[in-house]
Parts: sequence; C-alpha cells; structure tokens
Amino acid sequence: MLQQLIAPALSFGLSAAVIPGPLIAFLVKTALTLGWRKALLIVLSPLITDAPIIVLMTFILGQLPPALLNVIQFSGGCLLLFIAWGALKQYRAGASLDALQKDTVTDESWQRVLLTGVLMNLLSPGPWLFWATVNGPLLLVALEASLAHALAFLLAFYGSFLGGLCGWVLLLHQARHVRAAYLRYVILATAILLTWFGISLIAAALI
Repeated sequence: MLQQLIAPALSFGLSAAVIPGPLIAFLVKTALTLGWRKALLIVLSPLITDAPIIVLMTFILGQLPPALLNVIQFSGGCLLLFIAWGALKQYRAGASLDALQKDTVTDESWQRVLLTGVLMNLLSPGPWLFWATVNGPLLLVALEASLAHALAFLLAFYGSFLGGLCGWVLLLHQARHVRAAYLRYVILATAILLTWFGISLIAAALI
C-alpha cells in the first residue's frame, strides 16, 4: 500500500516542478533578476497556499459517495493525460526557458515576492483541480490506511515538488540558463510518467 502511494506522489511532485507554468515562470524570473535567496521564497509559497486547499478539497471529497469518487478519479486520469499531452507538445516544439527571462529588476522586497507567489498559487485553478481530481482521492486512500500513510504521501509529494523547485533555483544560480536539450528530455520523461499514472487512475476508476 505504501509503495503504491509513494511512487505516484513522487512522480506528481516532480512533474509539477519541471513542467513550465506560471509558478515556474515567476520562479525563473525571480532567480535571474533578484537572486537565489528571494527565489527560495517562491518555493515556500505552496506550503502556505496548499494547506487550506487540501483541507477543503479533502473534506468535500470525504462526503461524496464512492461512485462519484470514481468519476472524480477518472477525471483526474484524464487531466493527467491532458497535461502529459501538453508536455509532449512542448518537447516536440523544443521547450526553452529563454522566453521567460525578463528585464533585470534592481530591487524588490521579500514580502512582495512571497505575496506574489502566494496569490499566484491561491488564484490559480491548477492546485484546486489537482487536489480535487488527482491528489485528493489518493490522500483519502492513504488516510483510510492510517495517518502515517497520509503523512508519508504528503512528504513524498512535497519533497519532490519543493526539491524540484529548489533544483531550478540552483541551476539558474549556477548557470543563469538551462540548455534546451536538457529541458526537453526532462519534459519527455515527465510526459511518460504522467501518461502512465493517468492511465492507471482511469483503469482504477473503471474497475
């Protein structure tokens, strides 16, 4: 049971960290223009915003009948396949982060950087949809097993997610850019992982 929860959690966290999106774009901009210390504030922002999202979505999911949970799980699998398709298109197009670089900002307070990251996460539909359709059902399964299983699931997800974001900061601090070839291979691996777990969620919902 624990292995069945940890593997998806690690993969989902890594996928969320490597696929370019609004949070990644802001992280890259901050690291390139304000330095690694303030970029790490962006890494912390999901820990602030996701707590109420997790509690709310898990509470709602816990009141739903099993049949509806299967529908949600099926939707989550479709969502993962959709994200995987987007990642595959980025791979084929030759993904690059060069376009994310902005004009250098001379100074910006850490409070403003953190607040921007928090608002970006809180107002984005991505975390809400992901916890409602993908991570939420898995967290409920973990809670049914034990509180320790649930904590292990959360630690695995946020360990890989926040670790991946820290990896971006480290790469950008050391090299100030990411080679397009390396980024493309990471995105291809992510697309494969998302496809695998998306199909697994759909199959579990249909059984």
